[in-house]
Amino acid sequence: MSRFSKDSGKKETPAISTASLPDIIFMLLFFFMVVTVMRETNPILKIKIPQATELSKIELKESVAYILIGTPTDVNIYGSAPRIQLNDSYAEVENVQSFIKKSYAEVPDAYKGIFTVSLKVDEEVTMGIVTDVKQELRKADALKINYAANRKVVEE
Repeated sequence: MSRFSKDSGKKETPAISTASLPDIIFMLLFFFMVVTVMRETNPILKIKIPQATELSKIELKESVAYILIGTPTDVNIYGSAPRIQLNDSYAEVENVQSFIKKSYAEVPDAYKGIFTVSLKVDEEVTMGIVTDVKQELRKADALKINYAANRKVVEE
């Protein structure tokens, strides 16, 4: 029969294997690439959002279409007249209906009942172009409109 014997020398702990370290790093990199939300549109207009005291936050951003109205950042090329931005390009008032219909078609069915159009309008823009956009929204049957604003600090 064999006997078990204890070695009188101390055993060292084995070194930690780093063979799987590149796999873990690439998994983390892939995870953050998938989870990170990129900006949907690049603003090409100068917009100073007006301030307000009574605000409510839009909870479901999946059901919102954004229309930006302001002056172009490059005044030398596009002039200083207020312009409309839909996605990443300038648009005319006539393009609003088709943009809304396309945006509504992209919204998941669960959120179609709460589809909202958010207008980000520069505080210096006259109401003429805003009224024209609102008329086009009525024609497109987009009746839920939100005006973007920043919270105004009220001093007491």
